[in-house]
Amino acid sequence: MNIFVFVKRVPDTESKIKIKRETKSVVEEGLSFILNPYDEFAVEEALRLREAQGGRVAVFCVGGEESLIVLRKCLAMGADEAVLIKDAAGETYDGLRTARILAKALQAKYPEFDLLLFGKQGMGADNGQVPSMTAELLGLPQANVVTKLQIEGSAGAAVREIEGGEETVAFSLPAVVSAQKGLNEPRYETLKGIMAAKKVQIPVVPVEDLGLSAAELAPGLEITGVDTPPERKAGRILTGAPEEAARELAQALRSEAKVL
Repeated sequence: MNIFVFVKRVPDTESKIKIKRETKSVVEEGLSFILNPYDEFAVEEALRLREAQGGRVAVFCVGGEESLIVLRKCLAMGADEAVLIKDAAGETYDGLRTARILAKALQAKYPEFDLLLFGKQGMGADNGQVPSMTAELLGLPQANVVTKLQIEGSAGAAVREIEGGEETVAFSLPAVVSAQKGLNEPRYETLKGIMAAKKVQIPVVPVEDLGLSAAELAPGLEITGVDTPPERKAGRILTGAPEEAARELAQALRSEAKVL
């Protein structure tokens, strides 16, 4: 079984994010970057499927050469190979552009696959669009926000989160699946894996070599502004008799919070 996993380099979730309003982007100087946490579940699931059924796991990333660090992490976890699809635009908020690049790369250079695994969304942009768009462009069945996955032969079944519950879907391979927290517990890299990953020559495929037209690469999404969330107001402690505090709370919820 050939399993391809698609990953993204994202800011560390514990980092303090600063915005450069002139360029409408995140200030990267001094910022730590990591493998997207949801993608870790996808990589782990691919490794478990390979261990149970055989095959190989290849990991892909669209971005600049700075993304090599997350590909090496995937190799250290146990992936068989990694590929960087080098895009001069780097990581963008344009999910459709990324999906077009991935779909074209698979059609033109890596057509032999059985399962495509993604994280359900990339931390930072949080669009959650690329898995579904890639599946649509390739004409493949898809199961998103998956918490349980079973593959047998040329068929699969997945339990996915929906509002207020879960649903089970069945599909044929090849297919696209996006991983949600709870699908598994990602493993740590081993020292042996880290040392081996440092020596691997990761192929770099320029996006210009994929045969995409200028129209396909043209951004369809315009960022009009980027800002950090407003600071939270300090909480308020209600004092006095319970009856008075209850009336004051109800009044605050109605007139200030406007939730009643």
